[in-house]
Amino acid sequence: MATGSAPVLEALADINAVSLARTELDATTLLLVRFAALAAVDAPPASYLMHVGPALESGVTVDDVQDVLVAVAPIVGAPRVLSAATKITEALGVVVAVLEAEADAEVEAEAEAEVEAEAEADAAAAGSDS
Repeated sequence: MATGSAPVLEALADINAVSLARTELDATTLLLVRFAALAAVDAPPASYLMHVGPALESGVTVDDVQDVLVAVAPIVGAPRVLSAATKITEALGVVVAVLEAEADAEVEAEAEAEVEAEAEADAAAAGSDS
């Protein structure tokens, strides 16, 4: 039986860590190569999702990804490239939704902190008036 709290995800993270440790490619190039490989094997959207966040953090642009898809199109074929483009778009949508939710939560937390600070200030002012 597999061990760990999320054995499949943990195994994938381990595999990725080993891959990163054994290559001298810079992060941008590595991620672009991986997008090409994902397109070649017609990977599912979750596979792209694992790479979109790190790609954005590494400075990979949409233009870079489009260039990769154009470059591999003669090798992997139009259906796989179209499939990859759709799946990358879906993954980007998920990442954007997560980032927006995090930003909304942060704004809400800041607003709550301001309300609490004002209440404490009011309470302190009321206590000093007595």
